[in-house]
Amino acid sequence: MPTIEELIKTKPITDPYARAMLNIIYTGSWLVNNVNQTLKPHGITEPQYNVLRILRGQNGEAMNLFEIQNRMLQRMSNVSRLIDKLLDKGLVERKECEENRRMVDIRITQAGLSLLETVEVPLAAHMNNMSTKLKKEHAAQLAQWLDALHDD
Repeated sequence: MPTIEELIKTKPITDPYARAMLNIIYTGSWLVNNVNQTLKPHGITEPQYNVLRILRGQNGEAMNLFEIQNRMLQRMSNVSRLIDKLLDKGLVERKECEENRRMVDIRITQAGLSLLETVEVPLAAHMNNMSTKLKKEHAAQLAQWLDALHDD
């Protein structure tokens, strides 16, 4: 198994915090690229998948853009553009909020739910691949360590 130094072709990194940070950035990018490659044949990106997952978790209830943006894994300013693309694909629906016309309610469609079911099969293969490389208890410990890094 190659080290981070071998992967990014650099000299040994002696500062353990710098090495950990670079490894997290590299690994995060690697994981997102793998997920995007899995989602590409289905016509969606990882951020679009993330929006669909968030909306599915609402069990048919609508959300506004601000709520969606706050729950995204990668917070970005172009959530409305992501929603527009999902609208064009028929995966979500948008409706003006009756109480505040500047607010928009967004809800996942049946087509969006079906797409999530379809893509979760190949995405599960990534988790199975991870389970061949990491024991369950190591994955749990890694998740705890990563939780300790962020404070928001």
